[in-house]
Amino acid sequence: MLNRFAIVVCTSLPAFGTLAIAAGQDELPLIFEDNFEQGADNWQPTDAAAWKITQTDRGKVYNQFRNSKYRPPHRSPHNISLLKDVLVGDFVLTVKVQSTNTKAGAHRDMCLFFNYQDPANFYYVHLGKRPDPHSSQIMRVDDAPRAMITENKTPGVPWDDDWHDVKIVRRTGNGTIEIYFDDMDKPMMVAEDKTFTWGQVGLGSFDDNGYWDDFKLCGKKVERP
Repeated sequence: MLNRFAIVVCTSLPAFGTLAIAAGQDELPLIFEDNFEQGADNWQPTDAAAWKITQTDRGKVYNQFRNSKYRPPHRSPHNISLLKDVLVGDFVLTVKVQSTNTKAGAHRDMCLFFNYQDPANFYYVHLGKRPDPHSSQIMRVDDAPRAMITENKTPGVPWDDDWHDVKIVRRTGNGTIEIYFDDMDKPMMVAEDKTFTWGQVGLGSFDDNGYWDDFKLCGKKVERP
């Protein structure tokens, strides 16, 4: 459930390169956390038939187990489940993920969505195995097919059958986006963009499958303009 009065805070890691965090913005209150032991009622999938709660050796997880029948208005991921009723500006999101599509090949992927305003306007990070302009990149969907906005050369995501830690740090004031994968000291991907400064966050994939667990969102709640 929503934690409206939590005293827990999330601390952003030191910014990469020249992307400095503004003074006083390094601690954000906990807004929501979910280990999926009570189900997935807080989540809004684009196709509920593609998602389910699954019991594993680590407990219950949120399982995107098949491809959604959802077709977006522009070329972008098909499999999306958004956190309901929460809009954020600045935020720190952490989550554990396991890719379960072992035969996906070079574009084996999972995705996270943020500053999601509607099906044609949002960011997402494509955690793809082999980097190219559409894989292993930070992407923007702005009333057009997805476009890469990553500023650094990414190495690709070393998917295996284990669980992995992911973190997103978003600062709307200077537009910075940082994506961390397992190594929480140095971001794997960075970008700077101010097109979208508020919206929902979500989980999913472009066209693969996987498990999600231990989701935590710290940030600044905002109202829809």
